Parts: sequence; C-alpha cells; structure tokens
Amino acid sequence: MGTISAIPAFEDNYIWAWRRGAKALIVDPGDAAPVLAWLQSEELSLNSILLTHHHPDHIGGVTELVQQTGACVYGHAGDRHRLPALDVALTEGDRIEVLGGDFQVLVTPGHTLGHICYHGAGLLFCGDTLFSAGCGRMFEGSPAQYLHSLQTLAALPGDPAVCCAHEYTLVNLAFAAQLSPTDAELAGELERVQALRAAGAISLPSRLSWERRYNPFLRCHDAALAAALDSSGADPISVFAAMRKARNHFRLH
Repeated sequence: MGTISAIPAFEDNYIWAWRRGAKALIVDPGDAAPVLAWLQSEELSLNSILLTHHHPDHIGGVTELVQQTGACVYGHAGDRHRLPALDVALTEGDRIEVLGGDFQVLVTPGHTLGHICYHGAGLLFCGDTLFSAGCGRMFEGSPAQYLHSLQTLAALPGDPAVCCAHEYTLVNLAFAAQLSPTDAELAGELERVQALRAAGAISLPSRLSWERRYNPFLRCHDAALAAALDSSGADPISVFAAMRKARNHFRLH
C-alpha cells in the first residue's frame, strides 16, 4: 500500500511523503525546497497535498509546490481563510481517495480550532495534535476539546503508523519518565530513543498501540499520573490541563 518517507525541514519538522508508483502525496509542506529536491531524487510527480492546520511551518511551501506541480490541496473547510490554494474543503467524517488510499478525515481541535487528521492506508497523519509520547501546545482549543481529540485518535481501529510533524519524542519521553519514575519499560523506551537520536536516526513513525502505552496524554484517567501532577481525584480534563501546563515548562537537560 505504498511507501512512507519523512522529509526533514527546518529545525525539527518532518514533511511526510507517501508514494505509490510514480506519484506521491505530501503532508504539511512548510518549505517547498526539500520537497522538490526529494521528488526529483526519487523521480516522482506530486499528486496531492494534505494540510492538517494553518501554521506557517506546515503551509509555507504550498503555493510554490502548486505552481510547480499543479498538485491538489486538501484542508479543513473551516480554515479556508487560513490555508493557501485550497482545492478540496473537508469536514468531519469526510473520506477522500488519494493515490488509491482511502483516508478518513477527523476534526481534532485543540492545538488549533481548525486542525484535522487523516487516517487510512495503515497511516495516521496527525500534524501537531498527537506527537510521539506527547501532544501539541494548546493555542486555540480548550482542554476538553483537546482531550476529546486525543481520545478520538486513541480509539481508532487497527494499529496505524503515527506520522506526526515534529521530532519531539526524546523530550516527550523524558517528561513522561519524570511523571512515571518507576516504569521500567518506559525507561527502556527512553534509552532506546536516546540511542537513536545520538546516532542521528529518526524516531518516527511510532505506532498507535505504542502511544496508548507510553503517551501520558492518552492516559489522563490514570490515578498515578494524576497524583504525579498534584491532581489526585481530578477528572481527566483537569489532569490533561495540568499535564499540558507542566509540559509547557519542561526542558530536557
């Protein structure tokens, strides 16, 4: 069902590419140059561009790519005014067929109000809603909205590859390990990713089953995590809010 690749961009972004035959789709091209170079090196034509949200590091290369390739651009209907060159406006529950892959559209407010994710072909293109062992900052949504979005992704069937947009796994796992210092399996995953990054290797994509086990933002019902955040007895929404606030101030030393 095609091949997935991560094209590095900026300091820690990944522009995801999915190829089938001689064509490719691209997700969130913040910069056109690395995409065009990759397409040329792989001898591929660009068929489609999927956008998850409007932030510049996700859309900055769209206009140039469309001018160069004529690719069809997909994005959230509610963000039409913030997305360039939008051809297909999507809403919750829509399905799109791209390169023979059937993708479900999921509206996931939290990071931004107009954020969407794409699930299909064994893949989850989740932008900045879900990160490996973490989640994005909450710029526009509420804790209730964001937690619901994460729960929606966690409940997806199968075990899709989680193709998120930033290389944050190491710092996210370090934060998770601080909350769960006696979790030996989590400590082992932290060591594994430390070794990967030390060798210059990418930590992504992860798997949704892995996220369900190690991502603390998908376990806001966990009493031990609530206690670690001084939120014992709090509801999951309050635990999420406390966790996101703590993560905002966490730094990897």
